[in-house]
Amino acid sequence: MKICSWNVNSVRLRLPQIIKAITIYQPDVLCLQETKTEDEFFPEQDFQKLGYNFVYYCGQKSYNGVAIISRIFIELLEIKDYFLENKTRAIAVRFQNNIELFNFYIPAGGDIPDRSTNIKFEHKLSFVEYLIEFFKTRDETKSTIIAGDFNIAPYEHDVWSSKALTQVVSHTDIERKLLLDLLSFGNFIDAFRQFVPYHQKLYSWWSYRSPNWQKSNRGRRLDHIWLSANLVEFLKISHIYQETRAYERPSDHALIMIDLEV
Repeated sequence: MKICSWNVNSVRLRLPQIIKAITIYQPDVLCLQETKTEDEFFPEQDFQKLGYNFVYYCGQKSYNGVAIISRIFIELLEIKDYFLENKTRAIAVRFQNNIELFNFYIPAGGDIPDRSTNIKFEHKLSFVEYLIEFFKTRDETKSTIIAGDFNIAPYEHDVWSSKALTQVVSHTDIERKLLLDLLSFGNFIDAFRQFVPYHQKLYSWWSYRSPNWQKSNRGRRLDHIWLSANLVEFLKISHIYQETRAYERPSDHALIMIDLEV
């Protein structure tokens, strides 16, 4: 089962790029973030024409928005409490084998890494803190996958320069600690660091502000797929398709993928 995740930075604007990637990489399931469209305008039929008959989404005009499309049967899970207040940032489904998949778009957090003066940063930290409590109390026997744009690069070599970015939102100490607390308390495994050593650079995002992004390669790993510990034995591969960042009129994020032998 090939599961992909991609912050597409507008599903309608990037539809040709998404269709191109689907055609080439043939994911069974695709999690999308920043769809940036109201539900009535989501291009559901375009995905169904490609054989993805199970399409769930929750969006809003110009901002946020998440979706899960699948050619494997999935059913939408009801989300409650804090997720309802952030419904365009979280969506979840269940497969027939009872594996549950959560797709998150964690807030970016603005520019100032101070939760007392920057409400966007406060919202981001609160969101991750809620995820920690949610998954900390979750039944450990459940098979769970969480994916999405987490907007945090937790490890030293998840950014081009940890020293230069330590005061930059997405790589500050408090964000990194919270995300690793989520990994630990949720009993998750980082699918990508299973295959790529921690000392090796690994990125999924390159800024639009860098016209020569491939040459400078000043990236960050903001996009993640994590597995509950009971699924790790089924993990065959993980991959970041950096070439999708080089598409015409691309998203600033690359498509990421894992393959589970289940």
